[in-house]
Amino acid sequence: MLKRLAQLEFAIAALLLGIIVVLVFLAAIMRFFGYPLIWSVDMAQLLFIWLCFFGAARAMREKGHLGIDLLIRWLKPRQRLWLEYAMSLIILVFLGFLAIEGYRLTVLNSQRQFGDSGLSYAWVTSAVPVGCLMIGIALLANMVRTWRRRDDGRTLVYSRTETDFSTPTEL
Repeated sequence: MLKRLAQLEFAIAALLLGIIVVLVFLAAIMRFFGYPLIWSVDMAQLLFIWLCFFGAARAMREKGHLGIDLLIRWLKPRQRLWLEYAMSLIILVFLGFLAIEGYRLTVLNSQRQFGDSGLSYAWVTSAVPVGCLMIGIALLANMVRTWRRRDDGRTLVYSRTETDFSTPTEL
């Protein structure tokens, strides 16, 4: 099921990126000819916000977020695993808080209009709770996968190891 979710997220992100490129290109061409598409900039910004969260969820799933491991690489594998679990729990709490506040913001902005597009600003702010949920699911999946392989000492929650590079990604 998580593999299908990853494929769906990837397909939606690729579609969003394609639409953004087309919108920006069309806006530039139409502006050159004196017929600007004012709504296209707003729509590209809206789609870009959603694309950022889809990308962040994929990066979490693929353990692709940047990290600084200068100090923790000296820890023993078991200690590093527990440290990553502690940090992951802190991140999950933060994502939960952000999702709740993002939902509240979405409700508050439901009547507000987004630029010249005529859409509700809630379409913009709803990217926060949905994105936090996607990132949280990816992080929980990493935590479960790591827990199942905890005895080999080479699998971590969100830091890539040799085993992560040797296994192919979902897409």
